[in-house]
Amino acid sequence: MAEGRGELLPRPPLHLSLPPASKRPCLRPAPRGPGPGPGPGFPNSRFRCPESLLDCAAKAVAEKWAFERVEERFERIPEPVQRRIVYWSFPRNEREICMYSSFQCRVAGEEGPVVGSSSSVGSGTVPGGVTNTPGSAGTGGTGDGLPFRRGIRLLETGCVDNVLQVGFHLSGTVTEPATQSEPETTHKVAISFDRCKITSVTCGCGNRDIFYCAHVVALSLYRIRKPEQVKLRLPISETLFQMNRDQLQKLVQYLITAHHTEVLPTAQKLADEILSSNSEINQVHGAPDPTAGASIDDENCWHLDEEQVREQVKQFLSQGGYYGSGKQLNSMFAKVREMLRMRDSNGARMLTLITEQFMADPRLSLWRQQGTGMTDKCRQLWDELDHVPTACARVDALRSHGYPREALRLAVAIINTLRLQQQRQLDIYKHQKKELLQRGMTNTTNLEGWVGHPLDPIGCLFATLTETCRVEDDNTMDTGDSGEPKPPVYQHVPVWGCPDGGESYLALALEVALMGMGQQRLMPEGLYAQDKVCRNEEQIVAKLQEMELDDILVQTLRKQAILLLEGGPFRGLGAVIHRESVPMHTFAKYLFTARLPHDTDLAYKLGLRAMRLPVLESTAPSGDVGHPHHGISIVPSRYPRWFTLGHLESQQCELASTMLTAAKGDMLRLRTVLEAIQKHIHSSSLIFKLAQDAFKIATPADNPPDITLLNVALELGLQVMRMTLSTLNWRRREMVRWLVTCATEVGLRALVSILQSWYTLFTPTEATSIVAATVMSHNTILRLSLDYPQREELASCARTLALQCAMKDPQNCALSALTLCEKDHIAFETAYQIVIDAASTGMTYSQLFTIARYMEHRGYPLRAFKLASLAMTHLNLAYNQDTHPAINDVLWACALSHSLGKNELAAIIPLVVKSVHCATVLSDILRRCTMTAPGLAGIPGRRNSGKLMSTDKAPLRQLLDATISAYINTTHSRLTHISPRHYGEFIEFLSKARETFLLAQDGHIQFAQFIDNLKQIYKGKKKLMMLVRERFG
Repeated sequence: MAEGRGELLPRPPLHLSLPPASKRPCLRPAPRGPGPGPGPGFPNSRFRCPESLLDCAAKAVAEKWAFERVEERFERIPEPVQRRIVYWSFPRNEREICMYSSFQCRVAGEEGPVVGSSSSVGSGTVPGGVTNTPGSAGTGGTGDGLPFRRGIRLLETGCVDNVLQVGFHLSGTVTEPATQSEPETTHKVAISFDRCKITSVTCGCGNRDIFYCAHVVALSLYRIRKPEQVKLRLPISETLFQMNRDQLQKLVQYLITAHHTEVLPTAQKLADEILSSNSEINQVHGAPDPTAGASIDDENCWHLDEEQVREQVKQFLSQGGYYGSGKQLNSMFAKVREMLRMRDSNGARMLTLITEQFMADPRLSLWRQQGTGMTDKCRQLWDELDHVPTACARVDALRSHGYPREALRLAVAIINTLRLQQQRQLDIYKHQKKELLQRGMTNTTNLEGWVGHPLDPIGCLFATLTETCRVEDDNTMDTGDSGEPKPPVYQHVPVWGCPDGGESYLALALEVALMGMGQQRLMPEGLYAQDKVCRNEEQIVAKLQEMELDDILVQTLRKQAILLLEGGPFRGLGAVIHRESVPMHTFAKYLFTARLPHDTDLAYKLGLRAMRLPVLESTAPSGDVGHPHHGISIVPSRYPRWFTLGHLESQQCELASTMLTAAKGDMLRLRTVLEAIQKHIHSSSLIFKLAQDAFKIATPADNPPDITLLNVALELGLQVMRMTLSTLNWRRREMVRWLVTCATEVGLRALVSILQSWYTLFTPTEATSIVAATVMSHNTILRLSLDYPQREELASCARTLALQCAMKDPQNCALSALTLCEKDHIAFETAYQIVIDAASTGMTYSQLFTIARYMEHRGYPLRAFKLASLAMTHLNLAYNQDTHPAINDVLWACALSHSLGKNELAAIIPLVVKSVHCATVLSDILRRCTMTAPGLAGIPGRRNSGKLMSTDKAPLRQLLDATISAYINTTHSRLTHISPRHYGEFIEFLSKARETFLLAQDGHIQFAQFIDNLKQIYKGKKKLMMLVRERFG
């Protein structure tokens, strides 16, 4: 698409001027191929179809990305994709159209009172101060004359026609029906949009108002309600890309012919400049396209006529009457609040325009010079301070316009108002305290938080008050040793006009910051708003940390800290708060650190109260006591989506770590902090981090360990074990090893305790392979410097644990149990019996072979033979599994049996014949058994004949028959699906089979018969049979 973003054509009469230089070149060739229509899923479909993946992606891109970013990201964008992005870029919510077309925002079909206005409007003037004309709001207490209502009527009566969407530009005509005094008129309407917001509007009605006229409303609603009836084209630059030179020339000439009276002078001027090689227009690649959407650098906000906002304020100040126009001002501020509630950037923008226009009024400086009072109109505007963020925006406007003294006075007035509000809230809580504490929950909260607000009221007041207290230093830009700028230096400046001179602006700055941070407020919805709350809170805390606390500031902080604790549901650190309140962890960490040197008890009260995270702890209350008052609302319970929950939990962990570090050596304080952690922190990973931090602080490298803090670390570690025992955690092994290390540092009793209560902390595998094995290691014994009775006590606990684990999970713990019980005969025999009992039910051949090898290694060959025999009963080796991992175990088991004697070999061969069907494995076993005499292990009490065993007698005769049978079966199986490239391999296989056949007395006869059978059965495989004859006759 085209890079440039030109303006829409202005209202008639048409005047064309040289468009601005293109922001990006129109050089990319347009994609070919047909594009889709509106597609399924549009609002007016009778049958709703699921949206395609293309539509889902296009909706997300259209709402979040400027199209220029899409073009930069992808070299070629298929035309169907472009169409869907363009299609979904138009606004989809009628409420937003309503908000920008009237002071009263109520969508069609809704009931109830309108927002931001009285129940009726005067007949001569509409909200906005514009006389009632066909292009502005009409009369009537029901709101039927508002542009939005009139736009709906125009749409529903079929007055919208010729609707065309070209790229990000929508145009059409809207016809006003004839009246008794006015003929029928048709107005051309044009709308530009980007990322689901209308960015500019033009209407031929000539309406001059803050909000959109009824014709713009009608066209917008037509596009929202009837998208399938709107002809959709890609931006005009894409169409031009597809034309050749002759087509382009024809287009230009026809366009000039159709509008020669308007565009001919401009067309000639542009032609002259293009033909001039040195002209400015030739220095820029590409050309502007008003239909190509916004640029990346363009602000994405709804169209707001700034000139008309200023004009409305100017008209309000110049009109003589007071009561008749008061509604106008109320409506304007109501609209600002509505926009701010919707997180619309135009709310702050409109408020700034109102304030700047007021400050630019020439009468303000005249009243200041003459010392006279304001008129009622100006006083009404000045006194619009009921809303704290709005009032703080006024403070910021006064500062920026050169009125620092007035800004300070207004800031002090706001703080006095907040103090009164704080006192009223405290009085209300005193009457409700008993019932609230009994219930333990509340629905009372502040819907609008000051921290994270778009207007940043707390930051504004803090900056205004500290600005006058800052000590100017010629070297303020110097950096310290760390390379960062030095923090500002403040001094106390008395509040102007204060009767006793006891207050300073610096103390007020600290007070208002504490009041704002401590406000109990609801967590806003959405990732952006929640992230902004966190960042704004951290910014304010960083500014507070730059203040050096003297006696005055320490007393201010103490006073506010007490009010925070006693403020009930209105303060973030009150005893009972709303379950969705913004947590106070970051703020409380600052309070704890600041109060700790001066009042330890108060510091811990603040820190412990702030440890809670109600959204993860409490259930939703069903009701509340009392009544809402100024700034407070009763909010029904909901299930919020906290995008920043991970960050909030990490801040909670930092607060806990700070208190643990400060409480080192104080057993009572440590126990209190530990209980708070166990109650309020719900993340096992964060509790583990706290345990590690406590352990590190408790065991300094150059000092003896702090046993109280070590015990806290151990308690936290035990809680982590219990929390993660039945849940998956990738750090579980690390946690188990760390706990054993921590218990070792605490001492023998801690190790005995975790061994005795292992079933509540560890899995059987963890308990035997990690815990008991580490406890019984030589390093642990040396670390604890244990005497013999202590070592025996520890070993006895470990053996008991091992046997319990082996009983509970023999498959995974039997071998570890045997290893741990080696030095105790009774325990070892018990562990062995557990293995034997479990062998027939739950254990696999692999586990049994492993334990059998262990038994032979420890000098128990007969027990190893028994376990190997049990393992063989679980094994099944198919004819084609000649690379099975159990083959080595089978060969080992047979070698063990052979070494023990003829009886053991005779016992295991039937098991081998039953379990192993692979001919090559059986022949290997047979070959090994015939190479040496059995019984070479030299079992005491047994005689060894020293004779080799014959394959014609038991037990090898049974093995030989099974091997020959396996070769025959395998041969037939391989011949079923053999291919020519495997013929050579097959002949070698038959050669090995012959070697086995010849071990029998009549083996050569059997093999010859076997070969003859093959020739007869598989005579169709001529080439293969020819190879068989060549080798075997």
